[in-house]
Amino acid sequence: MPDLERTILNPSTMARLLGPYSHSVRVSPGKLLFIAGQVAVDKNGNAVGPGDVKAQTQQVFQNLAAILSEAGASFSNVVEFTTYLVGRDAVQPFVEARNEIFPTIFPGEDYPPNTLLIISGLVREEFLVEIKALAALP
Repeated sequence: MPDLERTILNPSTMARLLGPYSHSVRVSPGKLLFIAGQVAVDKNGNAVGPGDVKAQTQQVFQNLAAILSEAGASFSNVVEFTTYLVGRDAVQPFVEARNEIFPTIFPGEDYPPNTLLIISGLVREEFLVEIKALAALP
């Protein structure tokens, strides 16, 4: 099977990006891996970092990494994130955590598109961050 071709598309005719993400990514050939929204729970199902957006963001990315690894993939296969944050106050600590995490998981600054939504709540009150992902597998 041929290797996955993943091309980031950020048109020069558009405004500069507001953060570490890309406007779009084109992939071919491959299979798609849809990853359900991940919240800050450890492998035992315990909530991690109640009230702490940065700690929750770190745990969410650890959970995403575990799922990608199980599928034989890595963050280089991710073609889209959708991020849900509870309240506007969560944005800055999320951005800070993401800016710490992304250089290690996207060393070439080859960021997938990301849609960030501010919402009023998640499935449990202690959760402040949920991220779902779409990955393209070769």
